Amino acid sequence: MPNSHRWGIAAAGFLMQMALGAVYAWSVFKTPLSKQFHWSTPDVTLTFTISIFVLGVAAFFGGLWLTKTTPRVVALTGGFLYGLGVFLASFSASFGEPQLWWLYLTYGVIGGVGLGFGYIVPVAVLVKWFPDRRGLITGIAVGGFGAGALVTAPLATHLIQAVGVLQTFAWLGAAYMVVTMATGYILQNPPEGYKPVGWFPSALQSGQRASVDYTLSAALKTWQWWALWLLLFLNTSAGISLISQEAPIFQELTRASAIIAAGMVGIVSIGNAVGRIFWASISDLITRRWTFVIMFLLQVALFWLLPGFTSVAVVTVVSFTILMCYGGGFGTLPAFTADYFGSKNVGPIYGLMLTAWGSASAFGPLLIANLRQSTGSYGSGLHIIAGIMVLSILLPVVVRPPKART
Repeated sequence: MPNSHRWGIAAAGFLMQMALGAVYAWSVFKTPLSKQFHWSTPDVTLTFTISIFVLGVAAFFGGLWLTKTTPRVVALTGGFLYGLGVFLASFSASFGEPQLWWLYLTYGVIGGVGLGFGYIVPVAVLVKWFPDRRGLITGIAVGGFGAGALVTAPLATHLIQAVGVLQTFAWLGAAYMVVTMATGYILQNPPEGYKPVGWFPSALQSGQRASVDYTLSAALKTWQWWALWLLLFLNTSAGISLISQEAPIFQELTRASAIIAAGMVGIVSIGNAVGRIFWASISDLITRRWTFVIMFLLQVALFWLLPGFTSVAVVTVVSFTILMCYGGGFGTLPAFTADYFGSKNVGPIYGLMLTAWGSASAFGPLLIANLRQSTGSYGSGLHIIAGIMVLSILLPVVVRPPKART
């Protein structure tokens, strides 16, 4: 199999993840939904929380399904359900009174299942195509997910003003379905035993990798699997709290208009995408462990300082860097998982680990939304997150590869 073929599959995976990652633009829907239907901030935020929580659960089942069928089948199913869920959300006010439960069911549950099925496929496929660049490729595999809001945030804002918030769901849902199913059709596993022509693992790579492919049950018996789960939970809790409230946080700190705040959301989302590739690439050089140490240290300072800034430019740069760290966790963890447990069963092993993402979505966004509602500002919530990051630093310092077990 020519090496060039794998880059075409990587491009398809990136584009699929970009369409899936449009979910990160949720904050631009929050204010229009709240104003039009008089729903509270926590109520609207819960839609995003449900979606990400369901994603984490569905990714596990998608990973298990990958061991029994082809990546194409799982990807097509995920793309269809994701687009369908967003499209059906446009009917949230079609039953007389506006119905929050319908928004939760469609965008949150149906869309979340599609997100989970779709998300795990490029990760599980590409780590097998690129044993020589495991960190880089897992960063690329999920980099598109981080870039999704770059396109969606300004586009959705324009559509909301032109056709209304519910009709925007209809247009976007149809577009998501087309893009995710078209790119998902391309994804496939390499031949059994594939490795790039002329490549052999270096001493550094060999020293950081499992000598056997763990099964899911064997991986769960190691403390390292749970340590990686907690790493993902902590890093995700911090970043997703900011993502879930980006537009209103930017407006509160800088007094910017909704249009400017939406543009800031789009710019900051680039950090999510760039961080996935940047930090994953760095982890190939300095190990995954020390990459997380650096990311946690940065977030301690940035979350603590953010409430004190009022400049649009400064708030954008600080938030951009926070989202680089947030994305870096997702870019680095798949390679971390494949290093410790092998690439053969990375779909279910990392898929189950993504329940940390779902759990974090029930912690970070609701924490900051409720603190905002009780205190009248976002400052206290951002400072609490900085404190959580201080405690998190210890974990990547102590984690080590597991001893071989089959």
